[in-house]
Amino acid sequence: MRPDLAAIGAVAALFYAFFLFGGYSKFFRDSDTGWHIRTGEMILRTGSLPHTDPFSFSLAGQPWVAWEWLSDVLMGAVHQSMGLTGVAALYGLAIATGVWLWFRLNWDLGGNFILASMLASPMLSTCNIHWLARPHLLSWVFVLAAVRFCVRLEGRLSRGQMAGVALATAIWTNIHASFFFAVLIPAVWALGSWMRGLIWDVPDESDRTRGYMQTALIAAAASFLNPYGWSLHWHILRYLTDRNLLDRVGEFQSFNFHVEGAIPITIALSVGMAGAAFSLGVRRVEWALLSGLLVAASLRSARTLPMMALVALPFANAAITEVLRSAKGLRPQVRGWIDGFLNYGDRLRVLDSRNNGVLAGAAGCAALVALLAAPGIQAKTGFPRDQFPVEASAAVAKLPADARLFAPDKFGGYLIYKFNGNRKVFFDGRSDFYGAGFLKDYGRIVQARPGWQRLFQSFGCTYALLPDDSSLVGALEGRGWKVLHRDATATLLMAPGSDQSGAN
Repeated sequence: MRPDLAAIGAVAALFYAFFLFGGYSKFFRDSDTGWHIRTGEMILRTGSLPHTDPFSFSLAGQPWVAWEWLSDVLMGAVHQSMGLTGVAALYGLAIATGVWLWFRLNWDLGGNFILASMLASPMLSTCNIHWLARPHLLSWVFVLAAVRFCVRLEGRLSRGQMAGVALATAIWTNIHASFFFAVLIPAVWALGSWMRGLIWDVPDESDRTRGYMQTALIAAAASFLNPYGWSLHWHILRYLTDRNLLDRVGEFQSFNFHVEGAIPITIALSVGMAGAAFSLGVRRVEWALLSGLLVAASLRSARTLPMMALVALPFANAAITEVLRSAKGLRPQVRGWIDGFLNYGDRLRVLDSRNNGVLAGAAGCAALVALLAAPGIQAKTGFPRDQFPVEASAAVAKLPADARLFAPDKFGGYLIYKFNGNRKVFFDGRSDFYGAGFLKDYGRIVQARPGWQRLFQSFGCTYALLPDDSSLVGALEGRGWKVLHRDATATLLMAPGSDQSGAN
């Protein structure tokens, strides 16, 4: 029952996520959660996957790949049982599990206790930029588990390990598109093991290299255990290599290091970069390769920053610890300071290792999840009213069933959730489905740039639900559109000659 640092860290992270970060509301600041939930409920209800778009009128009936269908089913089942409180609990527990695995990875690698404690803060600050009720949080758990598996692998795989790798990869493949890391991580380990023997005079590691290659090949084969077969891989490859599309998706853009709260993220990235260099100094080529890859990807896309913090920081801890321990030619006083620091961390780790902490950590997490049922928290759980058309939804409900409602993608996911997918939307967050051409036209419309009227008319929209600060609100009013509802978040407008049908 005595908690170790990993268990304490998991509980502390869950408390921070829920009650300091405000996860019961902030987890829902991305409306994609809405269509994920409704997709999952639809799959549970029909017993089959959707193959055409069920949510929009702009691309109704077009082919759609529900590539995260297993996450959707999990979210839908939890939502049916516990509502949005359950969805918040699900992803809060995913965060806690990830933090527990992060500390365990530090110990697997031989990282210093004190350095791990110091790096936990920038790790959490980096990860929380993508603390959202979306499937990628579940993928972080799989990535950490895959890295730990490679770190702990001693040689060729046993039959049980082969089955475990295949099963875990198959589940991961149907949960999130990051399943390619199940192949990439052991492949990097195999390459690093081979290069180490090529560069340095070290004991033979051929058995481990074969074990890593076995893992990569089994994971690659198991990734085809999905409803779409090889088409899933092709779809994801086209999506991730479509520069015209990704250039129009905010989370794939570089992080703005000038915003408030960027200092911990800058620290995490800097430590990750330093760790990659130190890893080569201690002959850990695989650490350097994976850290360097994640650091480079993080500079290009903010979406990769949490993955970098989760994986590269433990590598940096272990590499820095080993470099400090083996550093030569230092002045006696400096050597004494370093030895004192490292030895103190070692003694703390010895004390910490005597505790298991799993039961205490689980009990602490369960208690925090139970607090989500408090009336005051329940009232605030869900999509934030200052970001989504929560008030305007009552007026939207009064529109004709066949109304063609223009709304931005941020509102689209919420509307899908609010109206259970029955009111078709113009646009939502499935950027891979809508494509670069659609996003380009949408950008021209919402910015009221020259030629927007022709594009707007081509969709035959009869109503518009827009953020109050949208330039399109004034442009539509100038063309005779009538305001049906306006609050502090959204404005609902009706085209001239449309049927108001009792809307306020």
